[in-house]
Amino acid sequence: MTDLSNRRYLRVRELAITQRIARLLSRQRITPNQISLASIGFAVLGSVCLLALPGQSGKMAWWLPLAAAVGIQGRLLCNLFDGLVAIEGGKKTAAGELFNDMPDRLSDALLLVAAGYSVPAPDWAPALGWCVALLAVSTAYVRTLAASLGAPVNFAGPMAKQHRMALLTGACLLTTLENLFGSGNYAMLLALAAMAVGCVATLYRRSKAAYDYLQNHANR
Repeated sequence: MTDLSNRRYLRVRELAITQRIARLLSRQRITPNQISLASIGFAVLGSVCLLALPGQSGKMAWWLPLAAAVGIQGRLLCNLFDGLVAIEGGKKTAAGELFNDMPDRLSDALLLVAAGYSVPAPDWAPALGWCVALLAVSTAYVRTLAASLGAPVNFAGPMAKQHRMALLTGACLLTTLENLFGSGNYAMLLALAAMAVGCVATLYRRSKAAYDYLQNHANR
């Protein structure tokens, strides 16, 4: 998949249970690329649940956002274990970087656009979802572009992938409570707005870091 210098640091990789699961997966006839592709399936599950949410009432109104949260976390677990199986499990492939990165971009877009459509009001909520999806993909674009030009790989936030998905998961859980107690549909809208602002800040930080590095090294 990726080499160690290009990996996002995650403390959860160091947990004993994570290492045990990774070793178990490594012993199976499962490739890292298959795990990467499975992340799209979980993203589709989460997206379908979010898209089905408007107009629902009763049990479905709180069950769907919970299922969406499960889909989001399933996607993140796939993102975690594909790298562990690839590197620690010795199953790294030449084309692994494609499978590592491309499913992430599709998963981000699916979940964030669906999040916008899950908000019944105001009318511009879907447009906000599309905007956040575009910004999220742009943060990854800046990271990969900078790396291709020779700058260090930069996973800085404040709204990197793990931050976006944590916020989206929290919004799904709060949406469940909103639907249980009939308190409105504000959690998802506020989460998307925060993501938009955070992604703009992330774009600035990553772009500036790449610019500073490239300029400094060009002048040496």
